[in-house]
Amino acid sequence: MAAELLHVSSAPTLPAATVRTQVTVPLRFADGYATSAAVSTFTGLADEKEHLLLGLGDWQGALRRSALGGPAPLVRPHSECLTGDVFGSERCDCGPQLRESVERISEVGGFLLYLRQEGRGIGLYEKLDAYALQDAGLDTYEANTALGRDEDERDYTAAAQMLIAVGADRIRLLSNNPDKAAQLEDLGISVAERVATGVHLTDANARYLTAKRDHTAHTLVLPDLLV
Repeated sequence: MAAELLHVSSAPTLPAATVRTQVTVPLRFADGYATSAAVSTFTGLADEKEHLLLGLGDWQGALRRSALGGPAPLVRPHSECLTGDVFGSERCDCGPQLRESVERISEVGGFLLYLRQEGRGIGLYEKLDAYALQDAGLDTYEANTALGRDEDERDYTAAAQMLIAVGADRIRLLSNNPDKAAQLEDLGISVAERVATGVHLTDANARYLTAKRDHTAHTLVLPDLLV
């Protein structure tokens, strides 16, 4: 599903980031899907974290076509999730979203940003503390605030810097999260289109996805029985 954005903002001038290293890395997922990525590291990122940008498919051609007025490169800012991305946890949809995004971006050319902001920015240990509170009945946002943290502490300044550094200041955003689009627009990235990911529903993540849909307006179409 896709929708044009009408968000208008006055973008700040961001400190420049530059690519420090770019290497080709062959990728293979557990289901056998394989591709390769041009993996870039950066200097000058605002938060000084070790975020990565993966150029997938014909990303160079996607940039050229965008510069000529064609479709913008497809981009997913993906927040690191050790439990989901590495261990296959079904308490969230992060692992399946990562796998889906790599394939979809590879098909058309674009970028996956792997952002080191575990647990919506609260870190791995506190994310697991939040899981314990969810087991006691809180939803994912209530659990974060019960720990004295914000519902979502992610900041996409470094993501915008990375995109600008590789010439991708106009993108099609692969995300269900409207806050990602709004923040990137405010940071000077033109979001030409929002493209939803699939719905990766399990028995273990139904309450989590419902909270994202109802509390922060994620574009998720869930069965009525979850209401």
